[in-house]
Amino acid sequence: MATLRTIRRRIASVKSTQQITKAMKMVAAARLRKAQERMMRARPYSKSLDEVLGHVAAKVDHSLHPLLHEREPKRVAFVVVTGDRGLCGSFNANIIRRAANEINAARQNGRAVELITVGKKGFEHFNRRRYPILEKYINFFDKLDFSHAQDIAALIQERYVNGKLDRIYLVFNEFKSAIQQNIVVQQLLPIVPRPPKDEKYAADFLFEPSPVKILDNLCPRYLNVEIWHALLESFAAEMGARMAAMSTASDNAKELIVQLTLYYNKVRQASITRELMDIVGGAEALKK
Repeated sequence: MATLRTIRRRIASVKSTQQITKAMKMVAAARLRKAQERMMRARPYSKSLDEVLGHVAAKVDHSLHPLLHEREPKRVAFVVVTGDRGLCGSFNANIIRRAANEINAARQNGRAVELITVGKKGFEHFNRRRYPILEKYINFFDKLDFSHAQDIAALIQERYVNGKLDRIYLVFNEFKSAIQQNIVVQQLLPIVPRPPKDEKYAADFLFEPSPVKILDNLCPRYLNVEIWHALLESFAAEMGARMAAMSTASDNAKELIVQLTLYYNKVRQASITRELMDIVGGAEALKK
């Protein structure tokens, strides 16, 4: 049976851990609110740009623009977005597992695969397993900026236009709620514009300059915004997952403290009972 001192130390240790998890939960909650605000501000622009691209691309032969032109996918790249830190439940594990499945499927179809990892956890996982990593981006989520999305977009655009890659996918966690994330696998290149929702009004558009020249400006901007949107979604999802994980950890610590306190009281009561019995036994022996 454990000694009273050992149990007291265990209770103190769990209480200390509980204070840490509570603090991490509060920090994650505060960062989640800010991340949600940025994400919600970016969504309308991303949606509008998507619609404009659909209208313009509908007027153009896709083979005329390098970012719309589709070719046989012999060389494929995956941009995998994870977090830089752990302690966020299965957030990183789920996205890594999905990315690995997509990579294996591409290889089984005879395609050469390269990786662009965004986030330290994804890089560490795939680097240990000798996956071909083209580029890594780590430790920028604390100061997430639109320039990060531009850097990634410039890299994949250059390799696609020069024929080094034939298809590029983005794998990230989409934010649904503080306790729910949805893994998205999105084709970035070649760009697949969504057709106009209402064809009735599509013919009313007049383009100046020509649709092709508009696409020269619109397609790179679209790539920047799509990647930026994915980074914001992923960061918000990570904060939500961390907040939920730390909340669960705090609740578990509270329950463990209750159990240890009960155990401590039982051990203490048993110790007192033994001491009383020894005293009574000693008194009876003296009487004899």
